[in-house]
Amino acid sequence: MKRSNRLVLLVGVFLAIVAFVGILVVLPGGGSGTGGPVKAPTTGDVVVATVDIPLSTRITVDQLKTINIALTAITPGAYQNPSQVVGQIARQPIGAGAQVTPSSLGVTGSGSIINIDCPATFRCMAIQVDQLTGVGTVIKSGDFVDVIIGLQGEAFPVITTNPVDRSVTVVTGLNGTSVKTPLLLQGIQVVGTLLPPVPTETTAQAPAPSSSPGTGGSQRATALSGQQEIVILAVTPQQEEVIRFTQLSGAAPLGAVSLVLRSAADFIDPITHQAVVPPPVVTTGVILKTLVDSYGVLPPEVVETVTPLASPKR
Repeated sequence: MKRSNRLVLLVGVFLAIVAFVGILVVLPGGGSGTGGPVKAPTTGDVVVATVDIPLSTRITVDQLKTINIALTAITPGAYQNPSQVVGQIARQPIGAGAQVTPSSLGVTGSGSIINIDCPATFRCMAIQVDQLTGVGTVIKSGDFVDVIIGLQGEAFPVITTNPVDRSVTVVTGLNGTSVKTPLLLQGIQVVGTLLPPVPTETTAQAPAPSSSPGTGGSQRATALSGQQEIVILAVTPQQEEVIRFTQLSGAAPLGAVSLVLRSAADFIDPITHQAVVPPPVVTTGVILKTLVDSYGVLPPEVVETVTPLASPKR
């Protein structure tokens, strides 16, 4: 009995030695013969531009490449795979060889303008819009917009003159509202935007709006927050004069100028990926007479009443 126990003990020790050797082989570096720990990587992949990518360009795969450089040279947040960038719009100019970062695509979330690169021969002008006049305040750098101006009746006074004393009287009750998208205010490039700072978590939150009727409580009603946005436009000297005149002449500071978002594809050649200027669209502008004559809007009808004369007393 003692001899068999001794044999079992020897077999157990042998198996333990085999298991220990197996663990050393499986562990990293155990069977490599290097005898040292695995070194941490010192380089990494990063996406860079192969050509100059202008502002507003929809980035394509042939404009990018992946290179391997030292980790210390990689800009924080830079993209590592072209698939993360292809199809996005350049929200700032990207030079050839420059790393593509979230700020290149406008993914900053800070709402602040770091710098403005005003195109040559243009002037950069700021206008203030709200959620209704600024496409929901989601306009970003690199977008193209049309500027619609609207003037109230006060800008087109109708007067009568007295030939005797040469006095002037303004005629009231006329609809003088005029809306127009002049040819010189089409296809304007946005070079920067500024949103209010994001509220902190300590800011009191407004109660959630109630569900719309018929939604079964699965959707929330959209509520206007009154948020405003500063949009920086690249305009010509003539355009800035028109916009400024409209800002000063409008009855409401935010109601006089509105922005309409355009497709970026209208301004980029699909083959060469170079910037192009689309032909302007001729518009007529709109006044009340236009709505009546061209769209069948019914004008209010004047109702005349006749009051009978009172009978003379006898």
